[in-house]
Amino acid sequence: MPIGLELWLFAVALGTSMLGGVLGMASGIFIVPVLTMFGRVDIHTAIGASLVSVIACSCGSAAPFLKERLTNIRLAILLETATTSGALCGVFLAGLVPTHYLYLLFAVILLLSAQQMLARREDSEGSSSIQRLPLGMTLMYGAGLISALLGIGSGVLKIPAMDTALRLPIKVSSATSNFMIGVTAAASAAAYFARGEIVTSVAAPIALGSVAGAVLGAHILMNVPNEKLRLMFIGILGLLAAQMLLAAFGINLIGPRS
Repeated sequence: MPIGLELWLFAVALGTSMLGGVLGMASGIFIVPVLTMFGRVDIHTAIGASLVSVIACSCGSAAPFLKERLTNIRLAILLETATTSGALCGVFLAGLVPTHYLYLLFAVILLLSAQQMLARREDSEGSSSIQRLPLGMTLMYGAGLISALLGIGSGVLKIPAMDTALRLPIKVSSATSNFMIGVTAAASAAAYFARGEIVTSVAAPIALGSVAGAVLGAHILMNVPNEKLRLMFIGILGLLAAQMLLAAFGINLIGPRS
């Protein structure tokens, strides 16, 4: 692979992991659209690389959050049983879903993410007590299912679930999600590797960039208020959702795909 392409993949992973890591969403929510739209990477290969990125993000950001005691480890382990079950089911469905349906589903998830982030702008930090655990477990199963289908790390759904169902503060939700996402991704990454959809030449520079980006994102989350960052993310999610929705119907504004 040309060194310029490797550097581009590293830079993409660094930036997307930093942005996604701030809100506990890893890089999958951003990296799949970037690779497919600008890198002309097949969506299944992009999802495989994204799963590797998610694992790297979880490893890179876990230590800073644990040091600051933001991560609820006991809750993460409990919720991960439901999320992993959903991820395993999603792996078997992923090979059966046509590509244009994946684009459409991704667009819907991006729009839902933007809506949830906008709704949380006026939420208070609340208490750290856990409420409505059965509802939270159900939502975590769905998050794992979507994670396996789209390689988005499921943090995009875990954080709204913990905010709305379990009533956790946003920073606790983000840190706990970051702790969980690597396990969820690992449950499905092995199957993607077995199908040949994790390409080493693409995944390796992305993994390196993701670790560095996740560490930076963790420090930003701990030291910078989330309000201004949320507005920027809502705009990014909206733009990506629009492009992925067009791609689902065969419309590509940036040229034909290879």
